[in-house]
Amino acid sequence: MQKKLSVKEILMVASMLFGMFFGAGNLIFPIHMGQQAGANVWAAFLGFIVTGAGLPLLSVVAFGRSRSNSVYEMALPIGKRYAKFFTCAMYLAIGPLVCIPRCATVSYTVGLEPMLGASPVALGLFSALFFAIVLFFSLRPGRIVEWIGKYLNPLFLLFFCSLLLIALFNPLGEIQNIAPAASYEQGAFFKGFLEGYNTMDALAGLAFGIVVINTLKGMGLTKPESIAAATFKAGILACLLMAVLYGGACAVGAQSRGNFDISPNGGLALATVCTYYLGQVGQLFLAAIVTLACLKTSIGLVTSIGEAFASTFTHKQHYREWAVGFCLFSFIISNVGLSLIIKLAIPMLMFLYPLAMTLIVLAIIGSAFNHSRRVYLAVTICTLPVALLDLLSASGIRLGITSAIPFFATGMGWLLPSLLGFVLGLVWYKLE
Repeated sequence: MQKKLSVKEILMVASMLFGMFFGAGNLIFPIHMGQQAGANVWAAFLGFIVTGAGLPLLSVVAFGRSRSNSVYEMALPIGKRYAKFFTCAMYLAIGPLVCIPRCATVSYTVGLEPMLGASPVALGLFSALFFAIVLFFSLRPGRIVEWIGKYLNPLFLLFFCSLLLIALFNPLGEIQNIAPAASYEQGAFFKGFLEGYNTMDALAGLAFGIVVINTLKGMGLTKPESIAAATFKAGILACLLMAVLYGGACAVGAQSRGNFDISPNGGLALATVCTYYLGQVGQLFLAAIVTLACLKTSIGLVTSIGEAFASTFTHKQHYREWAVGFCLFSFIISNVGLSLIIKLAIPMLMFLYPLAMTLIVLAIIGSAFNHSRRVYLAVTICTLPVALLDLLSASGIRLGITSAIPFFATGMGWLLPSLLGFVLGLVWYKLE
């Protein structure tokens, strides 16, 4: 007889999933967006939660619906070569190239640099300790739900929610009186939509799906439909909590404009708010919040990416080598500086997100067309060229053809081509 998870077990999995999702970007981007959006913050917030909370939920649900055990399996209907390419590109982007080293660098830059100074030696020592801790937990993947869901995540929530509540109940200004920055005067929703890309959580959701599935199997679930149902419940709870915290952070950011100018980045915005309300103790408080958030996300990423690469490219028993390798590589990248890491991330995200979003949707609704390769292939062929143009544009190379693509300026140029590909794919499928 199939085991049913208790409410406590579902909450533990949801806490683990939220803990893996909510990392460096989730802390610094919403509060900075709130500062810039001002009176238009709620329109920007709605756009932000579509990509910052809604898409991560869909990416987790996609695993349950498609009954895939990896991103590679999910992308396989498009072709083996594409599946390997997309798996590598996505995991490297959210892993050792950007997201994992960003976690270490943000922890130091936001939490400790104001106290220790911008010292390359101090950053090197801190990041070495950071990744030693990440590796310790990552080499014990069977206990990830306990480490993140039971200990690290509740501790982080205690710190961060305390800060948000103190700031919200003692506002520095009225949101409706805060003038938005020029970029948020018009189209705040779409601006927030694109800002949600920076959290990288839709991509992370595809990575974390394998961890959730393995965790649920370890809890005794064996039937695909039971795993899918439990994944959906945990995903709903995790993403609802994310949306609530995003709303609080956006509001705090907007209110802070009553007393402060727009900060150069979200890290400084968070530091400014924290220091204002909590004084010098606030810096230690902030260091704890940021380091906890980044540690739990890094542990989740190293675990999920290590398991995925071990199962896709080598034998599963090589997980340990992958985990060590990713930690070492991330350590090296983390020491090039936060500004360069963020600069490199944007073009990759603009390229990967359209491909990820279409794959997620196809995996969810794929049963309607029997996960036909023709539909997957048509959508991807139509989406890929626009994704490449997004990459070039984000890199500073703007081609004339982009002006003829509807919604390209808002970052949604891929939408109509992907819909056209879906229609063509369905027609092609009917001809089978």
